[in-house]
Amino acid sequence: MNRSKIVAIITGAISILLAIAYLILVQLLDFRGEMLPAPQEQLSVISYQLSAIGRDVTCNVCTKLSVIRGEW
Repeated sequence: MNRSKIVAIITGAISILLAIAYLILVQLLDFRGEMLPAPQEQLSVISYQLSAIGRDVTCNVCTKLSVIRGEW
């Protein structure tokens, strides 16, 4: 056989194996049951906590930069 035929056969086999693996993965994920959305109350608390942490980090960085530059 030519080298190009062997490469084509191997590539086709890999493609078929990936397609079968993908279908199996989708089936396994589908068997998990109904997807339920996260409760909205908990999401707002988490986003508030993250925004507060972000402000603290930003303020600390600005303060440190000001001290390094001698602006204080």
